[in-house]
Amino acid sequence: MQASETYQFGAWHGTLTCARAVCYAYSLFWGTPREWMAAKTQRIEITLETLLESVDLAEVIVMRIAEAAGFSEEDIHKMGMAVREGVINAYNYGNQQMREKKIFMTVELEADKMIVRVLDQGKGFELTEVPDPLAEENLLRTSGRGLFLMRAFMDEFNVHTAPGGGAELVMVKKLPVTVSDNGSSQPE
Repeated sequence: MQASETYQFGAWHGTLTCARAVCYAYSLFWGTPREWMAAKTQRIEITLETLLESVDLAEVIVMRIAEAAGFSEEDIHKMGMAVREGVINAYNYGNQQMREKKIFMTVELEADKMIVRVLDQGKGFELTEVPDPLAEENLLRTSGRGLFLMRAFMDEFNVHTAPGGGAELVMVKKLPVTVSDNGSSQPE
């Protein structure tokens, strides 16, 4: 794999190779959600090459962070699939497989949710202009299902056109909650 990632955590900023990125991303979010609640939002920014290998890398990073955050196995799988679809769309439709363009992914952990942003360097698009994949006339089409899956698998899903161009997919999954002995809800 030749993809590289640029990350920033606190005041520290650098570039990693693929093999080290997953370990680093996982270690950033090590601990329990209760520890995260005491800290301010944790964030990792990754710059991916426009390569098919970047799809797998993005999926693994998000799944590892989701696992460390305490999501269920089912939610981890759904989040991985949603990110996979988002990065595939950035690779194919946004950047049109042009190697000189980059895909930017940001993962944020807040006290109550995990937010994943995928930004390409294409023209952007309006979500309302994408045909409904469940409409009779679109059932056999090969495009549009990824957006449907991202909506289905995440608690919130939005698309924005970035100020400099490109589509920014914003996917949110709420952290799992438990009810404590005193009846209050807390992230697990």
